[in-house]
Amino acid sequence: MTVYPPDRLYEEMAYIAYHFHWSIGEVMQMEHAERQRWVEEIEAINNRLNQLTEETG
Repeated sequence: MTVYPPDRLYEEMAYIAYHFHWSIGEVMQMEHAERQRWVEEIEAINNRLNQLTEETG
C-alpha cells in the first residue's frame, strides 16, 4: 500500500468537492487514481473555460 502525503490528499479532496459540490465522504471513498482522474477532468474544464474567456473577452 502506498502512503499518500496528507497535504496532497486534502488538496485533491478540496478541489473536487469545491468544483463538483460533492461531499467529503463521497470524495474520500474514491480510490486515489479515481480522484486524480477527476482532478484532471476539472483542470481540463477550467482550461477550456479560461480559453473561451480569453477569446471572447
